[in-house]
Amino acid sequence: TAGSVILAAVLLKMGTYGFLRFNIGMFPQVAKEAAPWLAGLAVIGIIYGAIVAFRQKDVKKLVAYSSVSHLGFVVLGLFALNPLGLQGAILQMVNHGLSTGALFLIVGMLYERRHTRDMDAYGGLWRAVPLLGTFSLLVTLSSLGLPGLNGFVGEFTILLGGFNSVVLGSFWYAGLATLGVILAAVYLLHMFQKVFLGRLEKSENRALKDLSAREILILVPILILIFWIGIHPQTFFDLTNTSVTALLAAIP
Repeated sequence: TAGSVILAAVLLKMGTYGFLRFNIGMFPQVAKEAAPWLAGLAVIGIIYGAIVAFRQKDVKKLVAYSSVSHLGFVVLGLFALNPLGLQGAILQMVNHGLSTGALFLIVGMLYERRHTRDMDAYGGLWRAVPLLGTFSLLVTLSSLGLPGLNGFVGEFTILLGGFNSVVLGSFWYAGLATLGVILAAVYLLHMFQKVFLGRLEKSENRALKDLSAREILILVPILILIFWIGIHPQTFFDLTNTSVTALLAAIP
């Protein structure tokens, strides 16, 4: 679990940060010329990652493939090469670390209790562990981009940047990427339904313990940031505005 959280929340951003700092920052002309190709690959990643995530029976694999889809939005925002796209991409890097990192933590907490990640082994857990179910619902809604939570702000800003991008020259990139938002709702809500809703039929699940104080202390700061970014994103946009403006000024 610890390795998955570090990978999702920190290390996975090394690739997109590399695009931002090195590819775009050091080679702006080449980035501009390659933008339509990279945006096309980003859209493929968004849709392909979402479809593969939906087919998973293992909760951890589902969250892992969802990362592929969500990072596609970041790449699309970066290569829109406009203020909305870049700021949305930077914020979405943070959002992904919060939402996906929290999902991996929750999967780890479930695994500690049941020693399985198979969705079919669960069902109706809300009745046994309502507090864990509540935290899981909020993080799931954050990951799928519910308005008022962090995921919505990042994805919506990226899509606005994609639709208004002069470099990409077509609204089709952002239009097709919008399918990823719909598919994210499908596979994440399907996962939540399979694990937490329905009848509590399996006897092994009835004896599960709810969240401990330590686990609550781990998840609460993440939820505070999820709501803060969702309700008042300007706090975070203000931090990146100067750097984004300087980066775009260097693009011919």
